[in-house]
Amino acid sequence: MKQRNVLIIGGAGYIGSVLIEQLLNTGYAVRVLDRLMYENGDSISAYVGREGFEFVYGDFGHQETLDKSLEGISDVVLLAAMVGDPICKKYPELTQAVNVDYPKNLFNTMKGKGISNFVFTSTCSNYGLRKDDSLANESSELNPQSLYAETKIEFEKFILSEAARVDFAPTILRISTAFGVSRRMRFDLTVSEFTREVASGKDLLVYDQDTWRPYCNVADISKAIRTVLEAPKEKIHGEVFNVGSDENNFTKRMIVEAILKHIPDAKVAYNEGGVDPRNYRVSFEKVKTQLGFSADHSVEGAVEELIAAMKNQLFTNVEARKNFHGNYEVADFRS
Repeated sequence: MKQRNVLIIGGAGYIGSVLIEQLLNTGYAVRVLDRLMYENGDSISAYVGREGFEFVYGDFGHQETLDKSLEGISDVVLLAAMVGDPICKKYPELTQAVNVDYPKNLFNTMKGKGISNFVFTSTCSNYGLRKDDSLANESSELNPQSLYAETKIEFEKFILSEAARVDFAPTILRISTAFGVSRRMRFDLTVSEFTREVASGKDLLVYDQDTWRPYCNVADISKAIRTVLEAPKEKIHGEVFNVGSDENNFTKRMIVEAILKHIPDAKVAYNEGGVDPRNYRVSFEKVKTQLGFSADHSVEGAVEELIAAMKNQLFTNVEARKNFHGNYEVADFRS
């Protein structure tokens, strides 16, 4: 079989740096296009020189860069986005461009280039605030509570409206909140943030402790993307899949309890109310039954892994490299 050559747009990020490893290890060639907006080139530097890997520094909103990056590509994975409520609120115009305008142009540019698959990573945040305790499936009402989710939904609608008219198979993956260790380790996401705070001996204040979210390890998110790339076209073309596992639907209180099993004397306080109203549990039955996907990692396992890593003096430079370890500021683009 001819080698698949996958373009990962935004491949130097939290998920991408794990996905690269999985694809290379299973025989794919990988080209990454990334503008390194968080000065996160370190996350993929270990792949430089490795057979099958290529890196292109640039912005996928630049047409010439995009055209060159698509040459010889069999599949495209779009990870690049302004991810998270705070960064989107801080840069609303850039968010509209990166999350909607550039992806629409990419979608149209891919036509007629012999590309097989297009995988778009959306978010379970699109479900926002559920009216009851029922599990949200892919047909459930979307109720975005942020600009981040609104832009993801806008591009989802565009894909679904155009899916029948393109010569590649577009697939939407609504990703659960990510956790787990990565070359671009993020500590601004709930599981890793709570675990690091407690493991560092700091007091932890938790808001809205009984609100629900689904969580998924970056290794499992990468596995789901590989599953789509290898699935029959009729199972993925124009389809939407939630990515995660029923077992990893957690409240914030449940995450804290998992941490306290290892650090029982931690100081944790709870406070009702906060700035984030989201509360949703999600069903992952469709991705399981239609694609045979199942997650391999648990929240509890990741908590234990991260505590052990910190005890062994890993991740000691988080404060010094805050923007590498979280989506806080966008670095100037160097053309």
